Amino acid sequence: MDLSLNQDQAMIQDMAAKFAKAELAPVAQQLDQHGDRQLFLANLKKLAELGFMGLNVSSDYDGAEAGTVVFSLAITEIARACASTAVTMSVTNMVGEVIQSVANEQQKQQYLPKLCSGEYAAGAFCLTESGAGSDPSNMKTKAVLDGDDWILNGAKQFITSAEYAGIFVVWAVTDPTAPRGKGISCFLVEADAPGLSISSAEDKMGQKASVTNEVVFTDCRIPKSALMGELNQGFKVAVSELAGGRIGVGSIALGIGLAAIDYARDYVNERQQFGQKIANFQGIQWMLADAYTDLEASRLLLMSAADQKDRQLPFAKAASMAKVFASEKANNVCYTALQLMGGVGYIKEYPLERYARDVRITTIYEGTSEIQRVIIARELLREIN
Repeated sequence: MDLSLNQDQAMIQDMAAKFAKAELAPVAQQLDQHGDRQLFLANLKKLAELGFMGLNVSSDYDGAEAGTVVFSLAITEIARACASTAVTMSVTNMVGEVIQSVANEQQKQQYLPKLCSGEYAAGAFCLTESGAGSDPSNMKTKAVLDGDDWILNGAKQFITSAEYAGIFVVWAVTDPTAPRGKGISCFLVEADAPGLSISSAEDKMGQKASVTNEVVFTDCRIPKSALMGELNQGFKVAVSELAGGRIGVGSIALGIGLAAIDYARDYVNERQQFGQKIANFQGIQWMLADAYTDLEASRLLLMSAADQKDRQLPFAKAASMAKVFASEKANNVCYTALQLMGGVGYIKEYPLERYARDVRITTIYEGTSEIQRVIIARELLREIN
């Protein structure tokens, strides 16, 4: 089995790494501690100009058409520098993919070039509600047909990039009499739709430069043509797209973990105690060995899931395995790296405490670790039944 990258994959990975090092790493701490919306948006625009906002979107719609493997590689490199930028890039790519896979031709032509070019700073994926997190089929947001318009009422919670998204993919109940999950439809809602309002950004533990908001729909009127895909068939679309999004989240976790342990490795190779570098001590060496082994295993799981998706094979189980393993191991690695740094790792002057805060959410969003295990077990049992 050849696990090496082809020329195009290696080139795009290198492009992402160079951009992350030159543009994102120098300002990541500033964005985390103080916030600078204009700087953050400027970097998103640069990413779009490089083709990173539509990595798996067809060139017919100005996408890069590079595939899921490249998407994972690029997200990992961006996350090594700035997790906030990486999650915005990941969700925008996910929005682009769901539009490409479900929307009609007119909708694709209308929205995909704007996402890929950066005309829209980001896209937003509106599924989660206060009472519908791990169980999104319990959503309460409703859409009612009124002549030639749909009227949306409800609220979506924890929506990444809502403040500067140009387009929202929104799920709502369209047949309240149907069994749960069977009467849900998917809509494309533009940012300036009447009745759409966005609450102030949440004050989060980590990934602070990426805004997360509640999106409220109050008699929000959208045209009948805003329906994306088949009526009452939207829930399976959400489930399918979340599987792809898990590859993105696992890649973010991998990037953060690599950044943390690389920084700690350099530190222990310089730090002197007991008359020698602490890297000479076997205990330190074993901590490094375990951390890098876990991250390499994460990388391979992510590459396998991404490859299966690119080859149009069933990949839900592989994506959940990659997501739960990469996110949990990256959390462990960040704390190992902080431990290797000792007291200075706890000081904001050094990036370890930011990595530890940024990585924590990766075991929660796009489906918690517990939900990933439910999905994996369900697929395993389905294979024998």
